[in-house]
Amino acid sequence: MTDTAALTDPRPAYAAATEWMHSLLANVTDEQLALPTPCDEFDVRALAEHLIAVVMRAEALATVATVDGQPFRAEEYDATTYARIRERALAAWAEAPLEREVAVPWGVVPGFAALGMYVNETLVHGWDLAVATGQDAEFPEPALPEGVLAVVKKALPADYRGGEVPFGPVVEPRAEAGPTERLANWSGRSAQGWV
Repeated sequence: MTDTAALTDPRPAYAAATEWMHSLLANVTDEQLALPTPCDEFDVRALAEHLIAVVMRAEALATVATVDGQPFRAEEYDATTYARIRERALAAWAEAPLEREVAVPWGVVPGFAALGMYVNETLVHGWDLAVATGQDAEFPEPALPEGVLAVVKKALPADYRGGEVPFGPVVEPRAEAGPTERLANWSGRSAQGWV
C-alpha cells in the first residue's frame, strides 16, 4: 500500500485489516477473555467489545456520516458478530462517497481519512489482541502496516500526544520488531513483557 493509495481509497486496506481482525477474534478462547492486553484500558473481552463498536462506527460513517450515538464498546465480543457487522460496513463503504465529510470523535474529516484511521486502529488493536492471546501479532502482508505507518507518522506526529489525544508517547521499536509492532509502537505500545 502506497501513501497515495492509503490517502485516497483505504477500502481495500480496511477489508484486509478487518479480515485479519476477524481471524484473531475467532481464535480467542473463553479462558483468555479476562487476560490483560497492551492497551491498558482493555482486557481481552473489553477489547473485543471495543472492536465490534469500531466496525459499527465504520458502518455508521458510511451510512449516516457520523458516529454520534454509536457505542465505544458493544455488548457483544464474539467473532461471529464482528464478521456480520464487518460485512455490512464493507458493503456500505462500497457505495459511500469517500470525499464526503463525516463526523468522528476527532473532528469532521473526509470519509477516506476517517476510514484510514480505522485501518490504523484495527491493525494496532490487532497487535494488542494477538500478543495478549499468544497469536502471531504481525499482519501477514508487511506492506499494509508499513504504508499505514508512513501515513500515521504524518497525521499523528510524535509530539502530538496526551490530553484528548488517546495515544501514548512513541515507543522505540525493538531491533527485531516487524512492521505491525512498529505501528503499535508509534501508538505508544511497548512489546516489553509481551513478546
